[in-house]
Amino acid sequence: MKPGTLEATATPRAREIAARVEAFVRETVIPYESDPRCGTHGPSDELVQEMRALARTAGVLTPHILPDGSHLTQRETALVLIKSGLSPLGPLACNTMAPDEGNMFLLGKVGSPEMKERFLTPLVQGHARSAFFMTEPAEDGGAGSDPSMMQTTCKPDGNHWVINGRKTFITGADGAKVGIVMAKSENGACMFLVDLPHPAIRIERVLDTIDSSMPGGHAVVTIDNLRLPADQMLGEAGEGFRYAQVRLAPARLSHCMRWTGCCIRAHEIATDYACRRQAFGKPLIKHEGVGFMLAENRIDLKQCELMIDWCAGVLDAGAYGTTESSMAKVAVSEALMRIADRCVQVMGGTGVSGDTIVEQVFREVRAFRIYDGPTEVHKWSLSGKIARDWQKSRDDIG
Repeated sequence: MKPGTLEATATPRAREIAARVEAFVRETVIPYESDPRCGTHGPSDELVQEMRALARTAGVLTPHILPDGSHLTQRETALVLIKSGLSPLGPLACNTMAPDEGNMFLLGKVGSPEMKERFLTPLVQGHARSAFFMTEPAEDGGAGSDPSMMQTTCKPDGNHWVINGRKTFITGADGAKVGIVMAKSENGACMFLVDLPHPAIRIERVLDTIDSSMPGGHAVVTIDNLRLPADQMLGEAGEGFRYAQVRLAPARLSHCMRWTGCCIRAHEIATDYACRRQAFGKPLIKHEGVGFMLAENRIDLKQCELMIDWCAGVLDAGAYGTTESSMAKVAVSEALMRIADRCVQVMGGTGVSGDTIVEQVFREVRAFRIYDGPTEVHKWSLSGKIARDWQKSRDDIG
């Protein structure tokens, strides 16, 4: 892809970091895509640590967090994370993957100095993975897209808290060393930090899901009388949902960044295929049906870039960006789904095979339409805001 808006307007440091990340992903990470240690529940931790050792040597490990602990701006982060996403393994190798990237952001904003030293430092250094325990099983009537339905409880007991409940779709729980657990108290939602594995947190099973890029997969977990010291509560009691908002918009947007990188790569592969493959006397790209699909990809990729840039600017200005990140998440996830689907279609049988990463990108992006809230939930939320804004305008007039 030619340099676009993000690259053209980026700071010199962001362009320099992004260039190094792109070179590392293309030259060092992509060859690992055929490694047998990439399984249905994600790459093995052995493979992740092997790639991270190479990233550490190349100076591209956790590139969005600077040596002094400060973060790149969201616009700078966008350029870097898109480059890391050029391979499904890139975010793992560079330590820009979910849920760790979002968890590092949250801990950096809310964690005490002691918490940062104990829990954040190993994450930033790439020596540990983390998990965010929020979503709960539907059969339990628990929290999914509606966090207010949370069933997991936390109760004070002296200078400790006792947590009980079940969680599901907990990405990376199997093999994680740091956990952030959400539970409800009498005063509202709370967050706790916990060292993993822990005997009170039992993995019932790792689900078989459509995606396969995240180490540890997605687990169903039972929390049985997890007893934690009060100083392992993240922030203040009852403020859990507010802290979730701190994490929410940047995490939504970084998903958009990484998977945009994946779809840029899928489009490159599909374009190469269409330009080389002959059918009915000419290259596939010369057939209007194929050429138009690739043209539409370029349009959608540019729209994704512009939405990411716009939302990143809102966050950089200091706003929560809840509405803007909802809009970006819907627009980008739906556009990326169209891109991935066209790439498969352009490549025909090869597109549904494991001979390239196009098939995997299609699976990953399909799941992205659900991660961090399904498209329909975001539209419902946005429509509610439209109604409230309308009512406010009426009240202001009258």
